Amino acid sequence: MNLGHHREVLVINPDEDDAFAVTPAQWHAALRRAGQPPFTARVLAEAEARDALATAEIVITGPAILARLLALPMPRLRAAFLLAAGVDRLAGQPWPAGVRLLNNRGVHGAKLHDYILWALLALHLRAPALGAAQAARRWQPIFTRAIAGGRLTVVGTGDLGGAAAGAGRTLGMRVTGISRQGRAHPACERVLPSAALDAALAETDALVLACPLTPATRGLLDARRLGLLPAGAHVVNVGRGALLDQAALVAALAAGRLGGAVLDVTDPEPPPPEDPLWSAPNLILTPHVAADDPAIYNDASLDLFFATIDQPAPPNLVDLSLGY
Repeated sequence: MNLGHHREVLVINPDEDDAFAVTPAQWHAALRRAGQPPFTARVLAEAEARDALATAEIVITGPAILARLLALPMPRLRAAFLLAAGVDRLAGQPWPAGVRLLNNRGVHGAKLHDYILWALLALHLRAPALGAAQAARRWQPIFTRAIAGGRLTVVGTGDLGGAAAGAGRTLGMRVTGISRQGRAHPACERVLPSAALDAALAETDALVLACPLTPATRGLLDARRLGLLPAGAHVVNVGRGALLDQAALVAALAAGRLGGAVLDVTDPEPPPPEDPLWSAPNLILTPHVAADDPAIYNDASLDLFFATIDQPAPPNLVDLSLGY
């Protein structure tokens, strides 16, 4: 990029009210924290932003908005920064040549760590069953052992998976990571390549799905793989709903083969009112809230933008051929 002039940045928010819409005040505060680099920004709603695309050199927005705008002329565009980590909404879309795509990978970990601690403990301590007994006005003691020493498997060892593994380690669990290449991770006792997933499932008390949704991971946890988990195992999904076969999960819960599940993501979102997920036994649904902290999300994302936008090989550079 040419550093000799003020680059025009277009920050595009959703048209509807959104808790994570970037404000001009947040942009200017981040600009000051970065030392006033030469950027000039316009903060607009999507419906107002189309004319401004003609001169924007950098776009900051969410993946759903970017996917809708890609077909429009953006002759000066050199980079896009996503206010999200997942890029599956852009899969299969033609990407403009010479334009770098960066995401906000790295800003979700602290909140997700808390969520996974809660999810693992809620399932281990049988919170869904205890809640159902309370709702039925039934006094039903359910005793459980301590969670320390339990076997946690985390699929994906990026920002989300690393935080999930760290939560398991905080609880004293033995953590196995699963990643595409099986590279070591400091929060994991071991990391195995994706090809070893089936063998790892047989040694799993709690499974966390925290990987991106790509053609290789769509339907990853199908009925066959659910059947590889030991009886009474727990499943947590904080990646994408389409990573698992939801009907097979509901069937396994209804049969009592699995001990419980927590889903923060579903396919579709939200599930329709008639979806059996709503009434599946020992299942907790949360509405895609696991990793986003409104107190720091935009500030941390904008700080990451300024820190990485001009790096030759930024750590948050997206390879759309890999899907992350």
